[in-house]
Amino acid sequence: MGIPCTVSPMQTLKLEDLRNVLIRQEETIIFSLIERAQWKINQIIYAPGAFPLPDFSGSFSDYLLYETEKVHARVRRYTAPDEEPFFSDLPLPILDALDFPRQIVPNAINVNGLITELYREQILPVICQEGDDQNYGSSAVCDVACLQALSKRIHYGKFIAEAKFQADRPTYTTLIKARDSEGLLALLTNAEVEQRLLRRVEAKAATYGQEIDPARRTQSCKIEPAAIAGLYRRWVIPLTKQVEVDYLLLRLEWE
Repeated sequence: MGIPCTVSPMQTLKLEDLRNVLIRQEETIIFSLIERAQWKINQIIYAPGAFPLPDFSGSFSDYLLYETEKVHARVRRYTAPDEEPFFSDLPLPILDALDFPRQIVPNAINVNGLITELYREQILPVICQEGDDQNYGSSAVCDVACLQALSKRIHYGKFIAEAKFQADRPTYTTLIKARDSEGLLALLTNAEVEQRLLRRVEAKAATYGQEIDPARRTQSCKIEPAAIAGLYRRWVIPLTKQVEVDYLLLRLEWE
């Protein structure tokens, strides 16, 4: 959740170091999606009012996420610059504050609402079977893991944007001053890197999601590997770049 540091000036970020972090995050996302895929969609857990919940009017899945975030907030998870909560009315930490490295500028960028919408409407139908198997608690626990992993990865775009800004300050400054969102998006995009990422994600999904039957000497996958790569291509990468553009548009406010 962060390393104490007494350095106050903005630190230099190296893009290659950050990419290594993203590579590790891929595994967390893939494993969490594989875990969720063992249960059916169980649509009832996303319906507000379907279950009697103490002092909570949302869905069962939302309730479990909220209660989890309250515990995590008490141990200062959301004081870390690479963490964004899904709920705002969280308790204060019971641990003393940490002095995190200053790697990105202050910001209020939080796309967790969109992440939740995409997860439920786009991702779940790809990884889960339709229907109701009554594994509501297990499904909601997996939802928490999936949403938190996706949120951490997507919001890490702030660090990627800062590293790219530092590497080419004049070009980015010109585009930011012109409020050229499309130009920023084009400059941020590296098609070759994205293709390598998609190939890596598909290979990992094929490895981690194998169902092995030694007696029959056959292998199958819990989730189609190409489907996991497709999720990255259609939603994870574009939403990460949206965060990057949003971050860059406010970057000069702190010069």
